[in-house]
Amino acid sequence: MLQDDAIIINKNQKKRKFMSNMKPPQILALGFAILILIGAILLTLPISAQEGRLPFLDALFTSTSAVCVTGLIVVNTKDYFTTFGHFVILLLIQFGGLGIMTMATMVVLAIGKRISIKEKLLMQEALNTSNIKGLTSLILLIVKTTLIIEGIAALILTFRFLPEYGMPHSLGMGIFHAVSAFCNAGFDLFGDSLVRFVNDPIVNIVIITLIVLGGIGFSVMMDIYYSKKIKNLSLHTKIVLTATIVLLVFGSVVFFSLEYSNPSTMGDLSISGKALSSLFLSVTPRTAGFNTVETGSLTTATLFIIITLMFVGASPGGTGGGVKTTTFGAIILSVVATITNKEDANIFSRKIPKEIISKAFTIFFIALLWVVLVTIVLSITEEMAFIDIFFEAMSAFGTVGLSTGVTGSLSPIGRVMIIITMYIGRLGPMTLAVAFSRQALRQIVKYPEEQISVG
Repeated sequence: MLQDDAIIINKNQKKRKFMSNMKPPQILALGFAILILIGAILLTLPISAQEGRLPFLDALFTSTSAVCVTGLIVVNTKDYFTTFGHFVILLLIQFGGLGIMTMATMVVLAIGKRISIKEKLLMQEALNTSNIKGLTSLILLIVKTTLIIEGIAALILTFRFLPEYGMPHSLGMGIFHAVSAFCNAGFDLFGDSLVRFVNDPIVNIVIITLIVLGGIGFSVMMDIYYSKKIKNLSLHTKIVLTATIVLLVFGSVVFFSLEYSNPSTMGDLSISGKALSSLFLSVTPRTAGFNTVETGSLTTATLFIIITLMFVGASPGGTGGGVKTTTFGAIILSVVATITNKEDANIFSRKIPKEIISKAFTIFFIALLWVVLVTIVLSITEEMAFIDIFFEAMSAFGTVGLSTGVTGSLSPIGRVMIIITMYIGRLGPMTLAVAFSRQALRQIVKYPEEQISVG
């Protein structure tokens, strides 16, 4: 008996040692992977499906899409899953949107435990903040803010759906779509996303507001709330808001022009309907995944611009994916500085540090390299048009969820590639690169500098 106890204690010590030696990015990556696996197992249960059982690969795909708040689906969420299945997907979206460490911290606080320094470092990594000061209070504020925003939106949507669906179905629909929109997940229970609401201002405005609020990040929302005046906002917030507004206006104008006469999308809509659809189409590539017009019927030019917007994605600390608006902004500012022969990348009377610029270019390059690799693999394994394959790969990486309708036709290899891409897109290429890289050794030798020709 004593020997068995000694073995158990030894195993526990090894487990604690293993966890203590893991870097925060590694623990985050493992946490998301475990949640995805749990979700996949639950979705394979007979109680989750209306008929039969969902194959494990499809369940894994659906769980990954929900946890990584993407919205790509291989089976119709409305028709295939039961109420239990919908509830599992809803929980996966909420956990995935808020983040593993946010939810874990709430559990720890609920049972009265103290947050250790290691756990605070994990929270810092998960929330993409620069310091660990006041992180526990921030976590509580994030959860409270999320529940308030989702609650208000769910209430509005419930009353909007009430005449058509009645109670309690309209309440369930309101909650599900409020959570899905705020977490930028894009899952729906209508079977056609939001196409039936293309001319509905209430549904469009509520969903657009949720997508934008979820995408800009909690730190930005808090900064806006506490700063009161624009001049008091942090540089991060100013760049996020500027990039968001510019991209939304750009997308709306371009999509209005390109799809104005397209009979399969906006051609038959009124001017106000075209404007509303163009705005929604500009918002949803910010990693949301909802659509009010058929994505597969959009022009090739529109699809390519959406691909670009999906690559940029949301903002750091938000519920979306992509390389992030601040990464895009830092690169643009650096390029402008180089072209104009300026030494520094400046904006709003502030200089962006060289290490941030370097990190931005690294993230951009790794992300682009992965998307290109996935696109090449899918071009080999799938018999589809190139634009559809490229669109699918970028949608998965940006955790957007928009599709031209080819997701369900993917081969097993194609589905695995998209699963991996959604996972990378949610965690971020830099987080995964740090998680699986070796500890860098201190560089003792410094080599002489020499010029090379570029461009």
